[in-house]
Amino acid sequence: MRAAESVSSFTDVLPRRGERVAVVGCGTSWFMAHAYAELRESGGHGETDAFAASEFPVGRDYDRIVAITRSGTTSEVLDLLAKVRGTVATSALTADPATPVMTAADAVAVLDFADEDSVVQTRFATTALVLLRAHLEAEQALPAGVRPIAQAVQDAQRALVLPLSNEVCGAEQFTFLGTGWTYGLALEAGLKLREAARVWTEAYPAMEYRHGPISIAGPCRVAWVFGPVPRGLADDIARVGGHFVSASADAAGDLDPLADLIVAQRLAVRLAEAAGYDPDRPRNLTRSVILGNASA
Repeated sequence: MRAAESVSSFTDVLPRRGERVAVVGCGTSWFMAHAYAELRESGGHGETDAFAASEFPVGRDYDRIVAITRSGTTSEVLDLLAKVRGTVATSALTADPATPVMTAADAVAVLDFADEDSVVQTRFATTALVLLRAHLEAEQALPAGVRPIAQAVQDAQRALVLPLSNEVCGAEQFTFLGTGWTYGLALEAGLKLREAARVWTEAYPAMEYRHGPISIAGPCRVAWVFGPVPRGLADDIARVGGHFVSASADAAGDLDPLADLIVAQRLAVRLAEAAGYDPDRPRNLTRSVILGNASA
């Protein structure tokens, strides 16, 4: 809730209504950028695109570029900000004020209260999205059906204690699905389980699942939907023996999709620890990717 309450402190950082905006990040931050871009544009706030920082189409016309970077040191983000400096307004969201992004971007929102020691990003990601979502809410630009932040926060508190079923904890494969802004959450859930627990995961737009990915559904395999469930999808998954998961259809009651992501984060920790892995220190990963020559 602290992020939501700080919106008024960052009016010079957050996009203005009507601006054409690109949101960039790497890894988890890219997926949060995707979720925000969908929320902003579908809420009528302005045309909004999301890119992995390394794939940004330099030269395309935007009024503002917003970079999400927990560490403030990610090479691809800093390289992009350097390339566009002086040609377009740039903003950044970061957790560390003692990093190069503080001068690389024109304006910066520091969410240092959401920083974390773990290599795997969880708290900063959800905090950044709450801030961006709360700003849309303050501008009365949330899409229809998206809950107020106050309700989402309450749901997040419930998500911290909801039980994880034996079917989910014992699954061998997970496919995460979403629609619109929740597709970004599905991508992030898949990444969390891969990073922390080395689990086979995939993620797709929910309506695309039946166009091929359902071929891997079966016993001990989960299809987990964030947000609205397409008509008939649960029945199709059950018919082929898969295990269907949806906070919208769970006996515990409906959850905000962002709160449902927290449940997936908890599952990643559970599975990692059960396998004897350190969920905060995955193999082959560091807190920030710093390249010798990011523009090469």
